[in-house]
Amino acid sequence: MDALNEEERDVAAATPTGGSFALFAPISRRLKPTPVNIRRWQNFKANKRGYWSLWLFLVLFFISLFAEFIANDRPILVSYKGELLAPIFIDYPEEKFGGFLAITDYRDPVIIEEIEAHGWMLWPPIRYSYNTINRDYPRRQGPDGLCLGYPAPPPWASRAPLCETTPEQLARFNNIWNTNWLGLDNQGRDVLARVIYGFRVSVLFGLILTILSSAIGVGAGAAQGYFGGRVDLIFQRMLEIWSSIPSLFVLLIISSVLVPGFWTLLGTLLLFQWVSLVGVVRAEFLRARNYEYITAARALGLSNVSIMWKHMLPNAMVATLTFLPFQLSGSISALTALDFLGLGLPPGSASLGELLLQGKKHLEAPWLGLTGFFALAIMLSLLIFIGEAVRDALDPRKTFR
Repeated sequence: MDALNEEERDVAAATPTGGSFALFAPISRRLKPTPVNIRRWQNFKANKRGYWSLWLFLVLFFISLFAEFIANDRPILVSYKGELLAPIFIDYPEEKFGGFLAITDYRDPVIIEEIEAHGWMLWPPIRYSYNTINRDYPRRQGPDGLCLGYPAPPPWASRAPLCETTPEQLARFNNIWNTNWLGLDNQGRDVLARVIYGFRVSVLFGLILTILSSAIGVGAGAAQGYFGGRVDLIFQRMLEIWSSIPSLFVLLIISSVLVPGFWTLLGTLLLFQWVSLVGVVRAEFLRARNYEYITAARALGLSNVSIMWKHMLPNAMVATLTFLPFQLSGSISALTALDFLGLGLPPGSASLGELLLQGKKHLEAPWLGLTGFFALAIMLSLLIFIGEAVRDALDPRKTFR
């Protein structure tokens, strides 16, 4: 009890069960939402479109985090000769199932027959990963009677007769668990699996880029607005020069020198994305630096970092948070556009932009373009609706009414 301050000691003494539970009282008071935040949350819920968009977006994102358990060409669990295996996490050699390859192909009919003869397999709902090529998909006949290649339409979207197939291939095609519900792309990969993985990649990329760029932009804007004078003048001239650099040309140069990848693309976009929030934060700090409570904090001897972090930043974040959903949608759109132009993620990666590019190249396969369009449109629409609800929730005219 010697380490407690006076307030905590009084609470501990007043607690009938002793001081053990009283230690958490100050923490609970700090975590308790303030009346202002309660009114903001009520204003957010009042916007039904934004409120339900938030829940729908969170559900879709949560589901996509477990994409390997939803769409995969490996079973989740395998029971083989009394041993329980997890192929979704571990690469088992084919020798374990009587083969000779280094990696087991669980879609091989021989392997399937061997495992089912000595145990069982628990498969995901979609038995294809984003890079699984379905070579067993029976081709459709075109108007001239020739077998059409990839991309292949969904089974429910075409009435064209099938080409000659073996009974085993036709049996696998008629199996409901082995169906490509949205068809195949130009390389024979399942479109639905690529949409699920592409959604996850897009949202994670946008979240990381938004968080990092916001942190840098808020820090730079806070320094400019708080110190002002020469610091503000030098930063403003540097920002003007940096903003005038054409980011697309920089991306072209970097993509020609470095191997394209998730982190390479993230770092390149981060070089230019952080500038967008500097002006907003700078204006808020310039407005608040001469307030009486800031002058009083300086007179009490508080450090500049403490004043900026504890007293000025919470007020500036009200305006900053309004832009975050729109920044997230902009980051996702930037990744999609770069993938569409061929400057984004490496070839073969799950990407909505690449799916749109395939739809542009294969106008005879409208399901490719339509799938990519609706996936991107739904995702961005949800984020825009959430942004509108956040803007209404943080509006002081509604909060302090």
